[in-house]
Amino acid sequence: MPRLSGAVVNHLLTGDELSDTELASLLERAAELKAGRGRGEGAGALAGRSVALLFGRPSTRTRVSFEVAVTELGAAAVTLRGDELQLGRGESIADTARVLSRYLHAIVVRWQEHDPVAELAAASEVPVVNALTPLHHPCQALADLLTLRERLGGLDGVSLAYVGDGNNVARSLTILGGKAGVEVRVATPKGYELEPGLAALDTHDPREAATGADALYTDVWVSMGDEPDADHRRADLAPYQLNEELLSLASGRAILLHCLPAHPGEEITEALLYGERSAVWDQTENRLHTEKALLELLVGS
Repeated sequence: MPRLSGAVVNHLLTGDELSDTELASLLERAAELKAGRGRGEGAGALAGRSVALLFGRPSTRTRVSFEVAVTELGAAAVTLRGDELQLGRGESIADTARVLSRYLHAIVVRWQEHDPVAELAAASEVPVVNALTPLHHPCQALADLLTLRERLGGLDGVSLAYVGDGNNVARSLTILGGKAGVEVRVATPKGYELEPGLAALDTHDPREAATGADALYTDVWVSMGDEPDADHRRADLAPYQLNEELLSLASGRAILLHCLPAHPGEEITEALLYGERSAVWDQTENRLHTEKALLELLVGS
């Protein structure tokens, strides 16, 4: 798979780093890796390489999918929590990047703030992948696009309605979805909006966003760090629940998406989360395949 064009050191921090062509190629490669997993497709692609996985917060999907991705590509995964690094004792982010660059071939980071990840990338001599920050979640959006591609037969002209909090998931969907030809509509309460101009449609009306959409997407109402405002957030977001009424407005082929973990009965009804139109479990599996394709793209020769 060809490496990213442009910069000498290639990072994935927001998704904007990928061109439309590179994104299409990455998704095609992810589909190949998924189809050929049972016969070892991609095995050894990163043989002799080492990839750091840095986690500032607890993780299930991100940690497991990246550890498996690195292992199946033949590389060594070095998994570290934030409190296991010298960052906690005053070493600078830039010096941490310089040190890790001498040992590793890539750094994958899930962190509680975005700026430190950008600072790490600025000083790193190896690719840095944003595995999740409060501002961006590009790895999730890649898996979402592969899921849409599989379920709907392609991406061009697909419409997706995201309802709820205008968070990192919504932002990454607009960035990468737009590059893939997906019309991303975002419906949020006042005060929860994305920056103007990111989405194809910005609205406060979830019904407007959902009407005729090919996919409906939501996320938890109370993310890590939001706990002090939990009651207030639940009250604001209650009208944005992904439920049967909203689904009835979507297209006849509409699928349901959620990046997990989910709270059935809050942001999505239990019947929809576990129903026949849910593609949620495909999404979570596709994290593995798109992350393998991404690592090949950034680290492979």
